[in-house]
Amino acid sequence: MNKLKAGIVGCGKISGIYLQNLTAIPELEVAACADLNVARARASADEYGIPKACTPAELLADPAIDIVVNLTIPSAHAEVCLQALEAGKHVYVEKPLAVTREEGRAILAKAAETGRLVGSAPDTFLGGGIQTCIKLIEDGWIGVPVAASAFMIGRGHEHWHPDPEFYYAKGGGPMFDMGPYYLTALVAMLGPIRRVTGSAGISYPQRTITSQPKFGRTIQVETPTHIAGVIDFRSGAIGTIITSFDAFGGTELPRIEIYGSEGTLSVPDPNTFGGPVRVRRYDATEFSLMPLTHGSTDNCRGLGVLDMAAAIRQGRTNRANGELAYHVLEAMHGFHDASTHGEHYEMHSSCERPAPLKAGRTQSIFD
Repeated sequence: MNKLKAGIVGCGKISGIYLQNLTAIPELEVAACADLNVARARASADEYGIPKACTPAELLADPAIDIVVNLTIPSAHAEVCLQALEAGKHVYVEKPLAVTREEGRAILAKAAETGRLVGSAPDTFLGGGIQTCIKLIEDGWIGVPVAASAFMIGRGHEHWHPDPEFYYAKGGGPMFDMGPYYLTALVAMLGPIRRVTGSAGISYPQRTITSQPKFGRTIQVETPTHIAGVIDFRSGAIGTIITSFDAFGGTELPRIEIYGSEGTLSVPDPNTFGGPVRVRRYDATEFSLMPLTHGSTDNCRGLGVLDMAAAIRQGRTNRANGELAYHVLEAMHGFHDASTHGEHYEMHSSCERPAPLKAGRTQSIFD
């Protein structure tokens, strides 16, 4: 059977780890990479042994490409996804699925029209850390999950990122930057969301870049940088989440905890693929470190692309799918809307909780 061929669109900072991982997978061939700056695409092609470097338009027009991996900036996600689907290709996009709900719905509609799959980062929930958490929940280690807490609290990106402006533009901020990791992990463990509410604000209207090469430039902040939210899951569990770029002194809070009728589960950083995973049962005096039941614990970005390739061959839905990504996108907007309007935001979308992986799963073809 011929390998499915993937093409990378967008050869910026995040592309390196995708190229490193995807070019090492025997079930998939990275046949081309593209960027508006063709010299940058050519440099990536040379570094990773990819036969073709071109413009995005040329890649999308190439009939040999089966899957487009869209690694452009968020404001371009929808345009490239729609063009790829219109060209008859499956598409996997970095998070978030799109900037607006309207764009997200358009992507799903075009996928349904063309009969192609949509996938979206994050795929970290396919790693050994969160898959172990899912198995522990399903095996009853903490009883019935009744609540959850999630915290992504830091100081923002202007002190290290070479181009941090888009993190503070509309469609950016801590919720749209890091919220997808936390919300996707929560949905993978607890199922879809019924409604959300929240408060959001801009603590510092201006930011000064202290990284190179833009040291000293001022950023006008256009999006909330501290969001506190409440999540009502359809299962009945209640979650709390804080995402913030305003904690200049950092935090000692956990990343995610799940509280059940018989214990508490400490979930690892959802921006990683591994552990540690810890459990404290109701009759224990401290948390215990749990062995990971699944593989893929290094930086395995691209697992979602691999699962999409398997899904195409097997005629099933991919796990990091468009419906899941849109559900998370709607929830992120919902926190902002709830703050603006002073009322709960009732979710219009839903999704299936992604099928868990078999224990012992490593980075190979998916069932």
